[in-house]
Amino acid sequence: MSPPQLLNAIDVLLVDDDPGDTLMIREAFEHNKVNNALECVADGVQAMQYLRREGEYANAPRPDLILLDLNLPRKDGREVLAEIKSDPQLATIPVVVLTTSHAEEDVLRSYQLHANAYVTKPVDFERFIEVVRQIDEFFVTVVKLPGQ
Repeated sequence: MSPPQLLNAIDVLLVDDDPGDTLMIREAFEHNKVNNALECVADGVQAMQYLRREGEYANAPRPDLILLDLNLPRKDGREVLAEIKSDPQLATIPVVVLTTSHAEEDVLRSYQLHANAYVTKPVDFERFIEVVRQIDEFFVTVVKLPGQ
């Protein structure tokens, strides 16, 4: 099945400290011929600097979608999610928690913090590519995002 024609590319911020997962997500975007811009940061402090356009991220685009790992150095994903959703300037950005955790308390806590979706990372590369494609397809072709 070929990916749908994209009318509007979106800006995606990936917050993940695992270089292997970051590489797989980049490859999934390329494999699925995703035209979206993918920016990556490796920890929660960088994520908030990026979102608030501080320091080296002063000219960063506002992301249309955030893919957020929970287990991050310096500031974990739960803290990042709480900050995003409590900031009126950022709260409307959809956040998909994309993590290795299957723990029910992580799922529940993520939704309590207003995550838009919770997805467990598959370990199989082909399934991982398919999950990223489905996330992309949903947020690009199905969902109406703010500002689009």
